[in-house]
This record gives sequence, C-alpha cells and structure tokens, in this order.
Amino acid sequence: MTSPSIVWLRDDLRLADNPALRAAIDRDEPVVVLYVLDEESDGIRALGGAARWWLHHSLADLDTRLRDRGSTLVLRRGPAARVVRDVVADAAAGAVFWNRRYGGPERAVDAELKAGLRDAGVEVASFAASVLFEPWTVQTGAGGPYAVFTPFWKACQAMPAPRAPLPEPREIPGPAAAPASDELDGWGLLPTRPDWAEGLRETWEPGELAARRRLRDFLDDDLADYDRARDEPAAGVTSNLSPRLRWGELSPYTVWHETVRSEAAERHAGPAQRFLSELGWREFAWHTLFHFPDLATRNWRAQFDAFAWPRLKPTHLEAWQQGRTGVPLVDAGMRELWRTGFMHNRVRMVTASFLVKNLLIDWRRGEEWFWDTLVDADAAANPFNWQWVAGSGADAAPYFRVFNPVLQAEKFDRHGSYIAQWAPDSGELEPLVDLKASRQAALDAYEAVKRAR
Repeated sequence: MTSPSIVWLRDDLRLADNPALRAAIDRDEPVVVLYVLDEESDGIRALGGAARWWLHHSLADLDTRLRDRGSTLVLRRGPAARVVRDVVADAAAGAVFWNRRYGGPERAVDAELKAGLRDAGVEVASFAASVLFEPWTVQTGAGGPYAVFTPFWKACQAMPAPRAPLPEPREIPGPAAAPASDELDGWGLLPTRPDWAEGLRETWEPGELAARRRLRDFLDDDLADYDRARDEPAAGVTSNLSPRLRWGELSPYTVWHETVRSEAAERHAGPAQRFLSELGWREFAWHTLFHFPDLATRNWRAQFDAFAWPRLKPTHLEAWQQGRTGVPLVDAGMRELWRTGFMHNRVRMVTASFLVKNLLIDWRRGEEWFWDTLVDADAAANPFNWQWVAGSGADAAPYFRVFNPVLQAEKFDRHGSYIAQWAPDSGELEPLVDLKASRQAALDAYEAVKRAR
C-alpha cells in the first residue's frame, strides 16, 4: 500500500527550486500538491484585492504545469491546520512537506500542525526556500537581531553563499485518486462588481514561466543601467520581480544565482551588486518581521507611540488614494498603483512621505491601502517600508526627512514623462496642502517623539 506525500504550498507557487516538492518526489511515493486559502486562522491577515487577483492566476498557471507532469493541484479553503489534517486523512498520507514561513501567526500554525502530525505518526519536514538567510541565523555580536541594514547585510555577505537552486522536476507522480478539490473560480478571488482589474491584466502575466522570462529580460536588457537609472520611474530599468518573489514564482536563490552567473554581471559588477543589495533589503524586512511580528500594527520604535496623530480628514485620505492631491508626482504614483497594482519604488517613498509627513495621516492607513492595492504586498516588506518612511521602523529615515515631491520630480522625472503618463491633469488641481507649511507642521509634531527618546 502506498502512503502519498503531501506538499503544502504557501507563498512558493513554483516547481523549480522548491525543496518541499523535491523532498516529496524523492520519497518515491505519489505526490499530492495542496494549496490552502486560509483566512480564518488566528492572526492570519486576509489578502488584499490585487493580491487575490494575482493568486488566482498564479494558481491556475501552477495547476496547468502540474498536470503536464502527471499531477494536479488540490485546493481547499479554511483554517490551515484543520484542512491539512483533513487532506492527510483523505489521502492516507505518510508525509507532509512545506517550505518555512516567518510571520508570527504563520509560524504558530505551522508549529502546532507539525507537532500534531508527528504525534500521529506522519513524517513532517520543512525547508528554507523563501529567504536567502533565515532570520535566526543572522545575529549581532550580542546575539540579537539587527536594527540597521548595512551591518545586517555585511553579516549576511560574510556567511556561506546561498545554496544553488534545485532543478525543476520533469515528472511529479500523482495519486491514483486525488483528494477532493475546490474549484478555483468558486473562491471569488477575481473582482466582478465592478471588474477593476483591466489594468492588471494589461500589465501582468502571473506564473512561473513568465517570472523566469522577466528575470532573463531584466538581466539581459536592464541590469547594465540599473545603478544609474533605477530611481527614474520613466526609465523602465527596475526588475519588476517583487510580485514574483512575493508569490514565490521565483525563489530568491534563483534570482541570486542567475544574477551572479549572468554575463551582464560580469560586465557590470556595480549594478549587479546594487541589485543584489535590494534582495538584501527584502531579507532585512523578513528579519525584522520575524523578531517583531506586529510590524503592521505597532511602531517598531516604541517612542513613536508618543506621536499624536491629528484627527483624520477623510477627504485628504481619499484624495491621496485617488491620486487627486494636486501634487503631480504623488498623483501619478497613486494612479499608477490603482491601474496596475504596482508603483515604482522611488515614487512609493514619495507618496508615503506625503501621506505621513505632509497630510499627517497615520502610516497604518497608508500601509492598509498598499496592502489592498499592490500585487506585491507581503507581510514583511509592506509594513517595514511604511515604518521606514514614517521614521518609526528599523533603520528608518530620520523623522525630519520629508521627501519634497516637487524636488523629487525635478530630479528623477526631469522630462515629466512619468507624470505625463499617469497624471497629466494633476497640475490643474489645487494642492491639498502647502508643502512648506505642512512640512513644518510635521516637524513641530515630531518634537514630541524627539523628546521621548
């Protein structure tokens, strides 16, 4: 009698460099590939709208690729610990494999499930697949987590090089009768009333093969200019790999090794190292979340609890969300976000700074909006970067650093191409606030934080 293996996928929707999948195949038993939509376990954050759109298409692509190799994707919805145990029983499985997660609620679910399955005699193993350096392996000399990026990244670079990525399996032996599966369309992940995803469909092609093509195109065509033009939103030289990494259509190991081995990296060592340091920033975000699980709701720097946010002006928040602030670079970024589910990183910093330090709106409001509208919003980078801009996070921009959106546009959108594309009418709108006066108001309000240090 066979005892199938279950591979429980989470944010690792790929076949190549998937250690959990490789372990199941190596067990030489039928493989059940499972995805659980868990919006019920304690502390698990429900996905935003743009993320749900991406998930639907990435799962559909993955199912097609699994069928091509002799397997299929089993979809279930509900609290993950219960659902996985149900599938183990349905399949009479002898082993369960997954790749590790690093958020607090997710780790709690995984630990409880692992203990329960082992007590029931089921083999369980988890693997490193989503970060290059697992958070507990990088420590300061005092044995604690890092709070500043530069020494963190130097410590990572002093460690053994990231392992080589695993090859994609050619065959994945499915069971004679797979456990019952939900219909993907029945999950309602796609918007219908209204269907606001036209811009996402025009911009993105989710899935592992598309992710690999984008990595190759970036390395071949854009890496050489990355160091010089990465901050120019109209230049089009950024990698656009963040949603691929967020959903695990590419592993960071694949991105790392493909970059290091590329001909472009040999010719352009500086831009390659700059790009790899952006992977390091992603690592730092997960490092911070692991040690501070409440990153999306609490100030990392406790002294920022002393900041007295003024009463919210809903009209200001709505104008920011809709890209109607009268500040052209801010409006261009917010409209790009709504249309495509994405925003250039330099513009993300500018729009976030404007919300927090010119409109004096709590960074958590902005984080929630990005969580709902970004296709690449993940539990680490999204709150981490918002706290960085607000000044309340790890390695944060000083509280007195306020991005001037006019000067930022003059420097990084010199010809106005980005603004012309996304917000050509913004200059005709009356600005919500005076930039100079609102900056000074923010500095005055931040004095309470300064005194609390």
